[in-house]
Amino acid sequence: MQLDGRSTIIQPIMSKHPEPATAEGAEARHDTRDRILAAGAELILGRGFSAVGLAEILGRAQVPKGSFYYYFASKEDFGAAMLERYFQDYDAGVVSLFNDTRLTARERLLRYFTAWIDLHERSACELTCLAVKLSGEVSDLSEPMRKVLSAGMKRMVARIEAVICAGVADGSLPPVADAHALAESLYGMWMGGALQAKAHRSTSPFRSCLAQTEALLAPPTH
Repeated sequence: MQLDGRSTIIQPIMSKHPEPATAEGAEARHDTRDRILAAGAELILGRGFSAVGLAEILGRAQVPKGSFYYYFASKEDFGAAMLERYFQDYDAGVVSLFNDTRLTARERLLRYFTAWIDLHERSACELTCLAVKLSGEVSDLSEPMRKVLSAGMKRMVARIEAVICAGVADGSLPPVADAHALAESLYGMWMGGALQAKAHRSTSPFRSCLAQTEALLAPPTH
């Protein structure tokens, strides 16, 4: 899931034909690697990790088949890099939203969660989150990919926790006994809501999540 202001997720082995060791060559290698990662993410988001082959990914990226192992040691290595790229992009959008001090911390949190609904509606109820898509599939199959998923999710919980603490500080949220536990509960609820929304092809599960979120993040009474 990518977020904007409103609705804002390894060393290459040597190939037989290495690209030139120049600034232009380094940039070309980066662009090619990124193209492979982007093409793979698009295909895997639709069908899952196991169902998509390397030939299909390279065809979508318009990269010669023999080039894959210049950038990645294996498909598993590619999968871990793809998830790292996803979380880096996702995190950048979240940081931008959560750092918008024109809003209270409570407003920032509600805008973040409302973005899940907005994005789901724009995507015609198709799953748009690689973390949701792959956590069930690859966690038992690939330890490197599981570790990337776990680290990315922990970072997201930590960011939510920080905004909860900011909300207590700015007065938009009441005192919280355990900000970390609340952040974990909120993130877990919305991750589960994403699975239900996909199964039902409906935003109704998200709207139930939003109602619960608004209750859990109720402003203080004076």
